[in-house]
Amino acid sequence: MTGLGVRSSSNGSLEKTGLNGVVLSIQTTRAKPSKMHKEREAGLLLPWICKLAGRKKVGMLLLFLISAVVFLRVLFVGKGEDGQVPPSLHFNGTFAVNHSYMLPTNEEEESINIRNISFLGLNAVLSPPMHFLGYTLPQGHPCNSFTLPPPPADRKRTGPRPCPVCYLPVEEAIALMPNAPSFSPLLKNLTYVYEEPLNRDTEFGGSDFGGHPTLKHRNDSFEIRETMSVHCGFVKGPQPGRNTGFDIDEADLLEMKQCRGIVVASAVFDAFDDVKAPQNISKYSEETVCFYMFVDEETESILKRERGLNSNKKVGIWRVVVVHNLPYSDGRRNGKVPKLLVHRMFPNARYSLWIDGKLELVVDPHQILERFLWRKNATFAISKHYKRFDVLVEAEANKAAGKYDNASIDFQVEFYKNEGLTPYSVAKLPITSDVPEGCVILREHVPISNLFTCLWFNEVDRFTSRDQISFSTVRDKIAAKTNWTVSMFLDCERRNFVVQRYHRAEQERYARQKPPVPKFSPPPPSLPTKPVLISSDLPRKVSSGRAVSRTTPPRRRGRRSGPRGHRKANLPVRLQDSA
Repeated sequence: MTGLGVRSSSNGSLEKTGLNGVVLSIQTTRAKPSKMHKEREAGLLLPWICKLAGRKKVGMLLLFLISAVVFLRVLFVGKGEDGQVPPSLHFNGTFAVNHSYMLPTNEEEESINIRNISFLGLNAVLSPPMHFLGYTLPQGHPCNSFTLPPPPADRKRTGPRPCPVCYLPVEEAIALMPNAPSFSPLLKNLTYVYEEPLNRDTEFGGSDFGGHPTLKHRNDSFEIRETMSVHCGFVKGPQPGRNTGFDIDEADLLEMKQCRGIVVASAVFDAFDDVKAPQNISKYSEETVCFYMFVDEETESILKRERGLNSNKKVGIWRVVVVHNLPYSDGRRNGKVPKLLVHRMFPNARYSLWIDGKLELVVDPHQILERFLWRKNATFAISKHYKRFDVLVEAEANKAAGKYDNASIDFQVEFYKNEGLTPYSVAKLPITSDVPEGCVILREHVPISNLFTCLWFNEVDRFTSRDQISFSTVRDKIAAKTNWTVSMFLDCERRNFVVQRYHRAEQERYARQKPPVPKFSPPPPSLPTKPVLISSDLPRKVSSGRAVSRTTPPRRRGRRSGPRGHRKANLPVRLQDSA
């Protein structure tokens, strides 16, 4: 059998061992007397026995019997002592192993019988597991039987809408935050490429910020190993944010390193959106969760003018971080840096929640992570697109909407087709979609999920910035090498905890379209004190020059006056001749 620990070079004792991730505390005690020592003691008694036997005329038979008894006692009783279970030992949070027998001989060193190791203490408290293994809500919990109700029958509103989500109360969600990281299949150590000087020798694509990995480097990055080093942005410096592009002030970098729990991150560049204040956030989350909003200098100036941003760098609960030396001229590409590389910017954070700048967070982060990560035992969660689930259909929709240059989209799709991309089909089940709604990302910062976002960012950097097109390719390549995959939830569930607002330009356009409302309406004219004759009440003149009063036909009983759906033409009033 295999050994249970690492032997030291001094005495061959077991120093430590592991069983199911639990450290075993191994103790050694004083060795018991050997069998040879017992036989030597028995040999010293033989002369005395013989002398005693001669005096009492007891023959050799008695001597033989006594010798046989001593021999059997040494043989069996001594063996029984070596085979006894060691005495009970106390251990604190670990399994205790008592190694109380004689140090093994050369033959015995090859293998240690498991019967000499005892796990004692039925009520012992084991050490916490090395990895978070998930949990199941108690039987009868309302969330276990929760089902989505049918959508309301509203013919006027047929587009996407939010649906109910069974969250736990904030206090329970906080208590269920895992104390240990989740398991990262196969990949254990992940480092990132830093190039000095920068190598620009590649077939196509890439940037000075993300590097220029060759196609060989790209293919090698999908070969999952225990230790890997990949391109993951910030290639021009050893520390992200320090002269790497997407530069951040030193004071902000130091604050970001202090985030050791949950990070909620968002970004607004080119003043494209307004900063939305999160709602329904618990006091505990306000004090412990890091809320970071990344902006450029243009957006900073607007926040100073409209939102009162000052030296405290706070807008509500958001800490505003101004980014300098943006790596891309396209604001959409700049937004991909905090969206996909948040683990590099917050190296000590355990969980992150990314929301686009156009969204308003309306549920506590602990409740969101508990529902979509911890309860699912997932390390990466993203919502499905509300309508499309096929990459090829998504690419055509992007072209039709003018989201990107059509030729670049076609090139990317053809490249993926040559690698084996096919339209979505039921053969991919249990995967239910190849197209995400990427405005919200929930993730745990473990090596395998960090690798996924690094490789996803590399695809965005090499091809188009439309990350929905490259999502499934990266996911499926990693899943083919491991048992890891992405958890995808419904788009209506996403709309439950974030509310989408208009972009700034759309808000200004709608504001211009609305007619101006006068601040003060003029008062109505006062009523006259004397009755005034209306022109219709004055007598009318006919051609003869005589005035004739207007005749009004009598109202028929039972008929109601008022407007009709189809009004008849007014007939001329026939005047009676006074002659």
